Amino acid sequence: MTDLVELEKRGVIAHLTLNSPGSLNALSDAMLHALKARFEELGADSSVKVVVLKGAGKVFCAGHDLKEMQRGREAEDKGRGYFTDLFTRCAEVMQMIPTLPQPVISEVHGIATAAGCQLVASCDLAVAAEGTRFGVNGVNIGLFCSTPMVALTRAVPRKVAFEMLTTGEFISAERAREVGLVNRVVPHEELDAATSQLAETLAAKLGAAVKVGKRAFYEQIEMGLAEAYAHAGAVMTENMLYRDTAEGVQAFIEKRKPDWAE
Repeated sequence: MTDLVELEKRGVIAHLTLNSPGSLNALSDAMLHALKARFEELGADSSVKVVVLKGAGKVFCAGHDLKEMQRGREAEDKGRGYFTDLFTRCAEVMQMIPTLPQPVISEVHGIATAAGCQLVASCDLAVAAEGTRFGVNGVNIGLFCSTPMVALTRAVPRKVAFEMLTTGEFISAERAREVGLVNRVVPHEELDAATSQLAETLAAKLGAAVKVGKRAFYEQIEMGLAEAYAHAGAVMTENMLYRDTAEGVQAFIEKRKPDWAE
């Protein structure tokens, strides 16, 4: 049986592939379950330093499975319980990304719409192929993308997000880069290589420093300025006391390559 979310390890880099091209990699109940399981697996795997998330077939991810959602209406409560559970589970999966110890890079092509766009916005970094389109276009069918909005408004400026949410219009990969939704845009044929190169750059850093830094990055964003500085200072102090950090600083002073344990 084919895995809905395939896992391939290339050294210290894990590549996750949403593998339901027939449904445009929709975030069905089964896909969300599989993605959560993979994140749990990778979160416990200290040998993995970076995660790359991509989609099989023509697109990255087209959002929730609308046919499955419509079937949820057949329940006696008209779907209220099902929809509540679905959006809760989806939110849990999205929130796993910033709490993973490894940086997560989305490798995006084709389209990333609604919850698919939410997935991109939730990742730490994103590389997109030229011609990729991004949208939170549920409003076009009468469903405001309220849960994708949470990740989107934390990734792009407020007015950009509101325009996308209320017009339902797509933005290009180039516009997505301009507003901060993605980091890099490359020709489609260079997408895998460019994403892998970025992943390898991150993987070459001291893993313990990146891990503690990622956690502190998301923690301080939610704090006031003074509290953020106090927290970041405490984290940086602990980081300075790492054996490999001391070695890295000394190696820099001596103009040599650090001898890191990991």
